[in-house]
Amino acid sequence: MCGRYATTRSTGDLSALFESYDETDGGARSSHNVAPTDSVPLVRLTAEGHRALSAGRWGLVPPWASSPAGAARMINARAETVATSRAYAPSFARRRCLVPADGWYEWVRRADGGRQAYYMTPADSSVLALAGIWSVWEGPSGPLLSFSVLTVPAIGELAEVHDRMPLLLPRERWSAWLGPADDRAALLAPPAPDWLAGLEIRPVGPAVGNVRNDGPQLIARIPAPDPPAEKMTLF
Repeated sequence: MCGRYATTRSTGDLSALFESYDETDGGARSSHNVAPTDSVPLVRLTAEGHRALSAGRWGLVPPWASSPAGAARMINARAETVATSRAYAPSFARRRCLVPADGWYEWVRRADGGRQAYYMTPADSSVLALAGIWSVWEGPSGPLLSFSVLTVPAIGELAEVHDRMPLLLPRERWSAWLGPADDRAALLAPPAPDWLAGLEIRPVGPAVGNVRNDGPQLIARIPAPDPPAEKMTLF
């Protein structure tokens, strides 16, 4: 998965969709161009077992880190190693979360050497839940909640754009991901191909490449480009 996605629903709408209470207190960003270290909504379980919509910074900071400086390099965790990695394993075992998204972006290399952006989003405009893990780092300014998004090998048409994709969780898998389930294979299984067939792979303009740009114009479809020369393999 590349390092950008969109999440534009209000915290009120997300609270209703994910049956959670809102504890973001205005700290979660709504954006068509979420970038690493942005503070955005995530859904996690409280100690009492209730779903909470929280504001978390994208890029996990392990509790033992000396500072959050390296968080931008930890926006994604590979499903193949998340259960054994020193940085990710404790969160995978006990602190899994759902990351609400409208869609995500990937780039491919065009035949002319330039880059073409694509936006992957449900054709029916429904919400996506990306599988995430979270942690809390105790810093001098107080606790910092942060998270990473899990990635798996891309499947079907998505593999024509990038060799990785976020681990997408259909609604019927939300409770198991958040809860105490210990079947690692089931937790990390990619969604079924027929579910993935409901995603649109939309070519979009280059403006999304600049983190300062935002707005619905970033996800507007443009004419289909020439076939890519190669996929951009970033994560």
